[in-house]
Amino acid sequence: MTLDPQQGPRLDPQAAAVLERAARANLPPYAGLGAAAARALYRETRAQLAPAPPEVERVEDLQAAGPAGAIPVRLYRALGAAPEERLPALVYFHGGGWTIGDLDTHDVVCRELANLARCAVVSVAYRLAPEHKFPAAVEDALAATRWVARMADALGLDAARLAVGGDSAGGNLAAVAAIALRDAGGPPLVAQVLIYPATDLAADAPSHFEFAEGHMLTRESIGWFTGNYLRDPADAADWRASPLRAPDLARLPPAYVATAGFDPLRDEGRAYADRLHAAGVSVTYECFEGMIHGFVTMGGVIAAAHHALYRAATVLRQAFLK
Repeated sequence: MTLDPQQGPRLDPQAAAVLERAARANLPPYAGLGAAAARALYRETRAQLAPAPPEVERVEDLQAAGPAGAIPVRLYRALGAAPEERLPALVYFHGGGWTIGDLDTHDVVCRELANLARCAVVSVAYRLAPEHKFPAAVEDALAATRWVARMADALGLDAARLAVGGDSAGGNLAAVAAIALRDAGGPPLVAQVLIYPATDLAADAPSHFEFAEGHMLTRESIGWFTGNYLRDPADAADWRASPLRAPDLARLPPAYVATAGFDPLRDEGRAYADRLHAAGVSVTYECFEGMIHGFVTMGGVIAAAHHALYRAATVLRQAFLK
């Protein structure tokens, strides 16, 4: 990324190349496809941008108990972890506007975080919209986190060193889970990792208009995602949908909040970090100035994806030491 004192941050050349590639492909907007076709397109395009999956010690597909039945989860153990070692754990919620994305689209992200933070990662396939409206995804996020804590011994995990994290819609769910679990008396969390999180579904921050078109995530697609997720527009005022609107953000676990400079969600991510800090929460905030929304899943073509995951993992490692 180059900084020009007159023009401010510039789009990173690797991010620009991704946007040019997408423009040449002339892919249809998600909003015109329907949920099933959008999921297939997202899965295909993310696979083309992801790096080769790094080796981990073990990967296991399991099922967590949920309010509407079993929730598919995938457990990763860091490379080099001994079978008998009780690892700290990150419960991870994938991005995709609560509508698209799955365990496979974020497989590499979870592998990297497990190895870099030397922990276990439990990736959660929460119920998706529009088939399952708000607050179904929130209910699954909470149920999966509680299941990990309850089953920690059987899974070879340390329930006293549990964190939540996610990107985009998954960052939203991680933030909401941290608040809800605090209010419910646990299980206690030692950290929250929020990567370009959606924190206010009103979508009216200046960056939503500044980057409404041409930077991967568009204003049209945001409207489609939130329309799929919310039962009606009034749900956007509920803090479980918009954690920036939660009345009290004190006594939450330390947070790593990352945003991207050319992302419609940039300003609400920064606003959430600011509110956490004002409430006395320990916050590490970073804006990857030249980046676009979704970049951490694009590590095959964007080097900054690995750096962002390294930074998130560094915060996790420090939290897991306490």
